[in-house]
Amino acid sequence: MTQQRAARSPERRPTAAGATPSAATVERNGIDPVPDAERHGAPRALFWPWAASGLSLLGIAYGIYVMGLGLNTWQAVVTGTVGYVLSFLLVGLVSVAGTRTGAPTMAIGRTVFGRRGNALPTVFSYVSNVGWETVLVALSSLGGATILARVAPAVFARADGRTPTTGAQALCFAVTAVTVVVVGVYGHALIMKVQKYLTAAITAMTAAYLALMADRIHLSALGAGRPATLSTAIGGVVFAMTLLGLGWVNCAADYSRYLPRDSSARAVAGWTTLGGVLAPVVLLVFGVLLNAGDPKLAAAAAADPVGALAATLPTWFLVPYLLTAIGGFASGAIMDIYSSGMSLLALGVPVRRHLAVLVDGALMAAGGWYVLFVSPSFFATFQAFLSVVGVAMAAWTAVFLVERWRARRSGTGLAAAPAVRWPALLSLTVATAVGLGLITSADPNLARATGFLLGDGAAHGTLGAMNLGVVAALLVAGALYALTAPLARTAAPEGDR
Repeated sequence: MTQQRAARSPERRPTAAGATPSAATVERNGIDPVPDAERHGAPRALFWPWAASGLSLLGIAYGIYVMGLGLNTWQAVVTGTVGYVLSFLLVGLVSVAGTRTGAPTMAIGRTVFGRRGNALPTVFSYVSNVGWETVLVALSSLGGATILARVAPAVFARADGRTPTTGAQALCFAVTAVTVVVVGVYGHALIMKVQKYLTAAITAMTAAYLALMADRIHLSALGAGRPATLSTAIGGVVFAMTLLGLGWVNCAADYSRYLPRDSSARAVAGWTTLGGVLAPVVLLVFGVLLNAGDPKLAAAAAADPVGALAATLPTWFLVPYLLTAIGGFASGAIMDIYSSGMSLLALGVPVRRHLAVLVDGALMAAGGWYVLFVSPSFFATFQAFLSVVGVAMAAWTAVFLVERWRARRSGTGLAAAPAVRWPALLSLTVATAVGLGLITSADPNLARATGFLLGDGAAHGTLGAMNLGVVAALLVAGALYALTAPLARTAAPEGDR
């Protein structure tokens, strides 16, 4: 009966035995495990999608953001790099679970939180993915419209000749959104191919951009500035973790599940981590040095990262720069919209995978409207979103990895999942609450739900600067689940055997 239900499920329509999925056809696998006959490739293939996801000019703005916490140049480089590597190591570890099971991340989550209990973390995952899609596509619109206003002010600029029109923003948003949705609909095979070519093209254009901006770098600024306190440096590490890896942990297994089951765990984690941090670290360093050489750039980049970074470019490079910016944002949004579709299926919504992507695209459009035309400050909203999502994803990651470690020791498979694993849900909920209570937010709306464990004085002092809620959520969730999981029944219900 279980096999008959799986055959009728909209989550998966198997390809022919032994067939290699084609990039020219819509992926038919949903959230059920990929059959061994369809699994192929080597762990090094994971380098390309993760490299493309982080190869965005927004990475330069990240360096400005990290330094904007009050760190000096060296501290910003070190804390940003440490945060990037630590967070993407978590992505690499979760990727191993996809290779071993053949299932996407949030489907594996059913074995951790239970078939029904998995709904709560899956909602977190879905909100995170759709939020990142919205941010990336909205940034593409902001930057693209600014550049179009410079290239063709008669068409795309307002009366002042500089401010882009709403139509320019809408055009850039539409181009990026449609591209992201189309690739997401086709699925895994096309994503892996597109990301490989995008990585090569964007790397070349980014290198050209860095060369053109090199004269704005002043190496003498490396020793400038007083070092910030240890608490601020720790806050820099945490902020960098939320900027990069913690936004991807809930997607990690989605791209490793097509690898052969016996692929090396070290290779899977290693290639994922290398692909995820290599380009962002280079862009981070450049952004920090650029900010040190031209402090006025920071304020402009906070409002419009892409447009501000193009302010001094020669006109002839603006179109290549626009294509580079849109391509970089699109590559990250493509992975997000694919994984958000998986999360929607994991929630039990009875639609095909490609239709789930269309639903996500509609939500992305609505969120983009808010970011572009309603939010009073992009950076405040963005930073608040990162902190809140980072707390939830850190707690989820800890519970997920502890349970995968326990499953490896006990040999528990995907089918051995009760309706609800209360220790997992309890650990996630408590750790998320603790984490939210220890972070601060510059967004006045989200600030009401954060910092309640700090008090007014601490929120604006050392503890507030550290934003320890993300680390606290990771540690509390892992420790609490490790203690409570052995107390729960691990046997699957009779109907699942």
